Amino acid sequence: MDGTMKKLIFYAFLPMVVVTTALFVSASIAFENYTSSELVTKTEDMNIPINQDAPVKSHDDLVIDAPRQKVWELLTGINDWPQWQTEVTESHLKGELREGAEFEWKAGGLSFTSRIHTIEPGEKFGWTGKTFGASAVHNWFFRDEGDKTRVYVEESLQGVFPKLFGKYFQKKLDSGLRKNLMELKVASEKQKSPDRIHS
Repeated sequence: MDGTMKKLIFYAFLPMVVVTTALFVSASIAFENYTSSELVTKTEDMNIPINQDAPVKSHDDLVIDAPRQKVWELLTGINDWPQWQTEVTESHLKGELREGAEFEWKAGGLSFTSRIHTIEPGEKFGWTGKTFGASAVHNWFFRDEGDKTRVYVEESLQGVFPKLFGKYFQKKLDSGLRKNLMELKVASEKQKSPDRIHS
């Protein structure tokens, strides 16, 4: 192939490459800005937002092919967590599901004492938690996306251990939130129920 032919091919494909690259960059920026702005807006509406200055914090989201009612009931059914969360071996809510209620649970060999700080049925659910050497703020957000549900989750970790072993805890938190979402997705999609939120 001579030089002239190479130049013709190059200039023929150049506009396509430029357009494709521009679209990819624009989509990436839009997604990043959309996700970040959504999370910032939502967490500020929580009774207790995550600690933005914590040494370890993370967020994640996904779409679940189930109505919000089903997803909400699964996540807020604290006593039933061991049935669908592989890391949770025990979970007990003290009294009714309400803001201020405490629950105790075990996961990954550790015991946690948590207190619910925010409940807005079908919209927001959050709690604080403590274990040896660490405390956390864990917040969930729900919204319709067609006949499906988009779920956001975010968490901050602070305390002696997250501060000393930040990289380890960051990796565990990132993977843990993804696992929480995936297990919630699998459990929610097993059986769908009408999209009706009970207050």
